[in-house]
Amino acid sequence: MSSPRVEVPAGGRRTGILGGSFDPPHLGHVSVARDLLEELRLDRLLVIPAGDPPHREVTLPAQVRLHLTRRAFADLPGIEVSPMEIERAGPSYTVDTLEALARRFPADRLVLAMGADQFAAIHRWERWRRLPELARIAVMPRGGGEPAPSPESMPIEYVVAHVTRVDISASRIRQRLEEGRSVRLLVPETIRHQVERAWAGRRSRHVTQ
Repeated sequence: MSSPRVEVPAGGRRTGILGGSFDPPHLGHVSVARDLLEELRLDRLLVIPAGDPPHREVTLPAQVRLHLTRRAFADLPGIEVSPMEIERAGPSYTVDTLEALARRFPADRLVLAMGADQFAAIHRWERWRRLPELARIAVMPRGGGEPAPSPESMPIEYVVAHVTRVDISASRIRQRLEEGRSVRLLVPETIRHQVERAWAGRRSRHVTQ
């Protein structure tokens, strides 16, 4: 395993990729994105909401999640929200996204960021052996422990990206929203009212069905 502070390549940008369902985006996502920019010495970070996540169900429609994510990260230097997975038909496989980015930005050095729990299950991802060929893998540890790949995916190269862990989860936010409670201080204030209205609408539809 090598150091997370790898050398910046000569020519081209160091482009990070942070994917997820963003259902909804929250302040934990924003904190992690800011830390990744600094920790991995990125020129830019692409935040990419999944259109059709293959391993989980989503609550909000793709276009709503994209809109909320764009607003959540608006005006943050170095961070761009990409619609590429939402615009692509079919399941949102990370390997397809990396291949598309490699074709579009052949001079860029790609860095794929993921949590330790995702890394431990990477052998279940579509064409997972292709991932380290396309991008440097940066793993965010949890609870102070060192991230480790599963035996099925050994050996696999990765770097450690130490980020500030914020105790916020999308599932906790969704639970509060289903209960009609405020998510103030959990999601960016720029999107809080939209998020709460979206869930209020969902509850109303469920009652009338």
